[in-house]
Amino acid sequence: MTDTQYDVLMDLLHTPSPSSMEMAIQKKWINYIQEYADEIRTDHVGNAIAVLNPDAPFKVLLAGHCDEIGLVIQRIDERGFIFFEKMGGINPKAAIGMRVTVLGYKETITGVIGVNAQHQGGIKGDFDVQDLYMDCGFQSKQEALNKVQVGDLCVFKTEPEILQDRYISARGLDNRTGAFMVAEVIRKLSEKNIPIGVYGASTVNEETNMGGAYFAAAGIEPDFAIGIDVTFATDYPNVDTKKLVEVHLEGGPVLAKGAPIHRKVNQWLEEAAEEKSIPLQYELTPAATRTDADKMRYTGKGVPVALVSLPLRYMHSPVETVSKKDMEQEIELLVTMLAKLTGEENLDPLRDDG
Repeated sequence: MTDTQYDVLMDLLHTPSPSSMEMAIQKKWINYIQEYADEIRTDHVGNAIAVLNPDAPFKVLLAGHCDEIGLVIQRIDERGFIFFEKMGGINPKAAIGMRVTVLGYKETITGVIGVNAQHQGGIKGDFDVQDLYMDCGFQSKQEALNKVQVGDLCVFKTEPEILQDRYISARGLDNRTGAFMVAEVIRKLSEKNIPIGVYGASTVNEETNMGGAYFAAAGIEPDFAIGIDVTFATDYPNVDTKKLVEVHLEGGPVLAKGAPIHRKVNQWLEEAAEEKSIPLQYELTPAATRTDADKMRYTGKGVPVALVSLPLRYMHSPVETVSKKDMEQEIELLVTMLAKLTGEENLDPLRDDG
């Protein structure tokens, strides 16, 4: 990828996109990809979809969600301190002492998540986000209500960092990297004469209910779909590798294996990887993937799905970390696989002529 493409990714990473509030990032995503797509579609739930060859009868859907985990204001006390609930899988221990951006209904403001000094006992044992609070400098409930209200969303206030020109560290790499890679696949495929329809979706709400992917697949009715997400890397200290499949940064894209995953689609991905000498890693999803792939699979008459994931360290923390090399290889893998399809493929697992 060029510096221009990385600038686009950085812009997306700087844009708050907590689940249910993805409008700003979707507009930027559309602005980037629209010149390469034959058609841009949106829907009533907030999905953005870039389409190549919309009239082709054979259709493939790629889905990468653009929403990130966040916080939602639950109540404000009489002194102006703000209490909150999770919007997605927030790790409360990672929240202590963090700065936050409050996306208030009247104004965007900065706050901090307070914590007792260690001299005064600190915070001990198990706790959840309900035990924490936010200090935005308000002196009363009424002062706070002039700018924020119950239901307003917040994200951690962090800046993306480049580590040794090798890794990217930021909040919300899960899964704004996925939405970005979907756009890059569309961009690169637009330069090829492909006979199939490719629908690249930046989906909403994956971190909370996965509704975006469901409605995208229900509307498109693809012949098969691929979820583009992140998965747990295990290549850092204190990870119990006895319980997890080993996944490393710079080890290549990760394919899922399990009951939800269509074996033919995985086979096509593996053939593309072999052709381009792209290393692959694997994860196990015995019953469910816990990604957009699950919801897409259950639409219509049933959609064959695969899941291609980016290895990621420090999941659901403010410093999620991925490899630039893995991203580039995943984009190349998907482009290679899709460019080889003729539209005559048969996905019936009981037939071997596809």
